[in-house]
Amino acid sequence: MAFSEHALLMFIFDSLGEAQNPYIELYPFILLVMAILVEAFVGDRNYITRYVKHPVIWIGDLIGFLDRKLNRDKRSNLARLIRGVLVVLVVIALVGTFSLGVSWLAFSHPWGWVIEFIFIISLLAGRSLYDHVLLVARGLEVSVESGRDAVRHIVGRDPVALDEHGIARAGIESLAENFADGVVAPVFWYVVLGFPGIAIYKAVNTMDSMIGYKNTRYRYFGFAAARLDDALNFLPARFSGILIIIAAIFVPRASLREALRIFIRDGSKHRSPNAGWTEAPVAGALDLALSGPRRYVDGVENDPWIGTGRARVTVSDIHRALYLYIVANILNIIVVVALLLLRISLLK
Repeated sequence: MAFSEHALLMFIFDSLGEAQNPYIELYPFILLVMAILVEAFVGDRNYITRYVKHPVIWIGDLIGFLDRKLNRDKRSNLARLIRGVLVVLVVIALVGTFSLGVSWLAFSHPWGWVIEFIFIISLLAGRSLYDHVLLVARGLEVSVESGRDAVRHIVGRDPVALDEHGIARAGIESLAENFADGVVAPVFWYVVLGFPGIAIYKAVNTMDSMIGYKNTRYRYFGFAAARLDDALNFLPARFSGILIIIAAIFVPRASLREALRIFIRDGSKHRSPNAGWTEAPVAGALDLALSGPRRYVDGVENDPWIGTGRARVTVSDIHRALYLYIVANILNIIVVVALLLLRISLLK
């Protein structure tokens, strides 16, 4: 696959008469593989962010500022819709310009790649997702209340009414959905568009998490952000589901056949156009029933069940889901390495 912004930068360099190493096209793949591996071990440890804000917090601060300035209660629905589109355009323009600058630095300065490398690590969430879901399991092993405290950090629903099984389901559902949002989609968009791809994706995903709700305040203002996030996750979510299905082969007592069957049957049942495509294969592989009716701050959503297994999910099921998640992550890395090897073979 070609990296659009790297092709643009190489065109600029060629226009300036600067010789280019043909293997320079491999650098983004190599950076990506290294970043995935380092993030898998380091996670979201605050070695750097204790001194400098995390990039997602920068983006969140910008979105929050625009929300406060443009999303006033007195405005009409049409005005909110138009202003919501404006927010999306402004955020994408600013993040896109900044990320192109980072890519230019990586290509033009001997140590510029380090900046891009650090940013890539910060925009991946594979290890941090694992750690947060593991904390849910460990919390439940102590008490239901500890489990609620842990799960409230990774779900949007109200955990107060959740029992042990509801907490365990919520943890697994978050693991499945965020495997696509936090791992596969960022990698996918980096492969397609380089660093601007992953940066813009994370910006859109952050907008969706902040203003992409269907309540009174954000139904119109966050409409553009939510729909764009759905579009950007369309292919990565389905590819994530395929990775989970294949991962079931390597997980004890997991079923490849059921993962595939529930993926096909129930993938489209979720109220989100993308979340069901990762929850369904997890439910099928582990013989569980996920989703179903759930309570949020603004009411109850009577969603259909996904899967035909047990709804009484336990702590041991969370550990099995984490095993499945690790294998799926390994498969994702294998795909990137395969693309790197393919690129090398084409350059020979």
